Amino acid sequence: MAARGLGHLFWCGQLPPSPLQAIALAERQIAAAATPVTVVGSSLGGYYATHLAEKHRLRAVLVNPAVVAHLSLAEFVGPQTNLYTGETFEFRPEYIEELRSVEVPCISRPQDFLLLVETGDEVLDYRQAVAKYAGARQVALEGGDHSFTRWPDYLDEVLRFAGLLT
Repeated sequence: MAARGLGHLFWCGQLPPSPLQAIALAERQIAAAATPVTVVGSSLGGYYATHLAEKHRLRAVLVNPAVVAHLSLAEFVGPQTNLYTGETFEFRPEYIEELRSVEVPCISRPQDFLLLVETGDEVLDYRQAVAKYAGARQVALEGGDHSFTRWPDYLDEVLRFAGLLT
């Protein structure tokens, strides 16, 4: 984003393990934004982005998103290691209830969502996301993995969807 002269419009802070604290931190950033916000989230971030987009009437880009996080993450209660920082943290049982409390069972404005999935996602079943975000703009690519290997190929599309490129 900085290389494109858009760094001032980008925020990607480290979210706390508590879903409600993560949502609160993101909401503070949304409230402080001087321009319209598009939330972008991958995996659990996509779950959060869905909640934020629905609650605040925002556009959202979802990349291999978690669809029912309170179910898929229940097995991870206990000590965990942050994949990016190496820091250890406790994923507490109450976080499962927090995830359930921010679940969006059905999106109300499909036109405000862009879904990017790869069929080779080894963590989440992309078909669940395709079904949940029916009616939204969807890009489902053969192969790949949970990291969404073709992100560089779709960055311009994401920026167009966010209204940052014409």
